[in-house]
Amino acid sequence: MRDKRFIAVHRGGPLDLKRHRLLATWAADCAEHVLPLFERNGSDDRPRKAIEVIRAWVAGELPVGAAQKAAGAAHAAAREAKGAAAMAAARSAGHAAATAHFADHSLVAAQYALRAIEATSAPSNDEHAWQMARLPEPVRDLQTNVCMQQSVLCPGVRGTSQRCPSLRQVGAQRPTDC
Repeated sequence: MRDKRFIAVHRGGPLDLKRHRLLATWAADCAEHVLPLFERNGSDDRPRKAIEVIRAWVAGELPVGAAQKAAGAAHAAAREAKGAAAMAAARSAGHAAATAHFADHSLVAAQYALRAIEATSAPSNDEHAWQMARLPEPVRDLQTNVCMQQSVLCPGVRGTSQRCPSLRQVGAQRPTDC
């Protein structure tokens, strides 16, 4: 079930276009940061194009439908990818592009970026801190509340009741109902 806070105003939800675009930009940043893990294995440009398309959607240059098509193409590239890191990086790009359609895909783009790092056997704590440091202030409360309630992003505390150290660094407060 979708978190209602991620539903756009034009669909009857509370998410205005400005915040939706901020989430899409953040998702694109997360995906682009790990994209070299995909690109080092070949010349397939579909994930990079998905990131370019979501940035064009944010700028008001392309419709949602173009972002949906780019997301599908990036996911097709992920299915064809050689290796878990490349697959996760391409999926991150696909979900970044899908953020134009449903804003909660921004969370999934960040998750797949972390999975891409983890697939290299490197710890993802630094990547997570990088993501959280770039989370725009106007959407920080939305993302951090979801992250804390679902333990979806933070490496080392996923699935536990521990508080994310990166969220502490950005000043997020733990909701009392968690």
